[in-house]
Amino acid sequence: MQIEASDLVLDRAYTWEKQRPNAVYMTQPTGAGAVRTYTWAQTLDEARRMAAYLQSFGFPPGSKIALLSKNCAHFVMTDLAIWMAGYVTVALYPTLQAETVRYILEHSDAKLIFIGKLDDWASMKSGVSDALPKVSFPSSPPNDYPTWETLVKITPPIAGEPRRSLDETALLVYTSGSTGQPKGVEQSFRAVSAAGKGFSQGLGINASDRMLSYLPLAHVFERGALEALSLYVGNHIFFAESLDTFVQDVKRARPTVFHSVPRLWLKFQQGVHQKFPPKRLQTLLSIPLLNRILKKLILKGLGLDQARMAISGSAPIPPDLIDWYRRLGLELLEGYGMSENFAYSHVTQPGKVRVGFVGNTLPGVEHRISPEGEVLIKSPADMKGYFKQAELSRGSFTEDGFLKTGDRGEIDAQGRLKLTGRVKELFKTSKGKYVAPAPVENLLMSDGHVELACVMGSGEPSAFAVVQLAEELRKKLKKGGADKSAIEAALSKLRESTNRQLEEHEQLAFLVVAKDEWQVENGFLTPTLKIKRGAIESDAAPNIDGWFAAKRAVIWG
Repeated sequence: MQIEASDLVLDRAYTWEKQRPNAVYMTQPTGAGAVRTYTWAQTLDEARRMAAYLQSFGFPPGSKIALLSKNCAHFVMTDLAIWMAGYVTVALYPTLQAETVRYILEHSDAKLIFIGKLDDWASMKSGVSDALPKVSFPSSPPNDYPTWETLVKITPPIAGEPRRSLDETALLVYTSGSTGQPKGVEQSFRAVSAAGKGFSQGLGINASDRMLSYLPLAHVFERGALEALSLYVGNHIFFAESLDTFVQDVKRARPTVFHSVPRLWLKFQQGVHQKFPPKRLQTLLSIPLLNRILKKLILKGLGLDQARMAISGSAPIPPDLIDWYRRLGLELLEGYGMSENFAYSHVTQPGKVRVGFVGNTLPGVEHRISPEGEVLIKSPADMKGYFKQAELSRGSFTEDGFLKTGDRGEIDAQGRLKLTGRVKELFKTSKGKYVAPAPVENLLMSDGHVELACVMGSGEPSAFAVVQLAEELRKKLKKGGADKSAIEAALSKLRESTNRQLEEHEQLAFLVVAKDEWQVENGFLTPTLKIKRGAIESDAAPNIDGWFAAKRAVIWG
């Protein structure tokens, strides 16, 4: 796949401004069910005015401009403004603590920061230097910073159509930090534009499609598969207001293309099971006259009745969950990518799904398996490197330019990739046998009692797992309305059924119910809802000897 200067996402935005100035590009909730729409003409006009304001500071070309906000229309307009002004965007996750905010702003040499929609600005504010210039979005927490609305009113727009070259840096994407300090992944306009063009070609996305933005735009999955894609093809994007309004937000958008992460697909399923318990649902779906009506009813209730394509990404998804959605008539495709290749790597193709595989390469992507079993990928969206870490950057690629993903995998005869775990996540029990945790965790999460799982046991006699129960069970336990002995019995049965599918050295000695809910805020999940394995293992460490002595399912705490 060739990437030409005309493919650059900034140039594509200029194209839509000229060709479809009055077409609505973004729909932004403003509270109480109200929304504001932004046409292509309005979007580019505000971006041009903000670009002129940024240039008024006299920052050198290529300066880093930070952006701390949840998803909103101003996030996208800010990206466009920063690029027009000749600068580089550094987006921060809106769930970070002050220490990490300070680290990223200092490491990136940020010259200015945009403050937007945030749930806990108080816990972040001390990480932002008083000396750093600031701009406030309309949706930001109360502050006395210059506001976006005022600045675009008083600032004349930048002239013409400022251009950027394909090999200039567009973004610094700081990894979500599941281990250690986040690294600044440096992505060029070539990479960002390759993702936009490649996703549109590989998935058949066009200007008539509707998408909902709610996963963090600071992460490459949403940045590539929604923002870059929408700038490339010119389709309509909607924004979610909050978790409380999420169902209404989905129904407002009625997305034709919908992407999510495994945890949210699981939550959707659990919500359906609250109304239709699994056995009853299976019975109703087996009745020909009810089958079609019920499937439409369920998908409409989820707001996905117009979805012609549904994608899961960012983390492994249990095969049973994919099958469940397929029985509802929603062919759930699985995608795979990394921060280091702007999430542009693999996706399962409609009609070519093989459960358990993340699919074929997207246009322009090559892949192979190393002799050690590591997945190696060469993508047109590969990073330039890690910012200020030249040695680490060099060590991330093979001599012939393939990215070392750190994932283990295998490729079938049709070129579909299956992931079998992380190279670094393999651990050895005291019996000298290696265990790959991810496949075992997927087996556990296919059970209705379990939402998340972390398999561990390095240096122990056997592997074991700490699990987070499904939301309804967690609520019952918290209120004291759950039968603990019944939960322990169910987990013992789950362990037995899981072990029957594993090699002897992989089998679990016991399951433990997590003491606290794993959340982004308490450091047990990344902003993209993947488990932070190191944090969970450290939390569990003082209790492991007692758990092995008990030799049974344990409800921790």
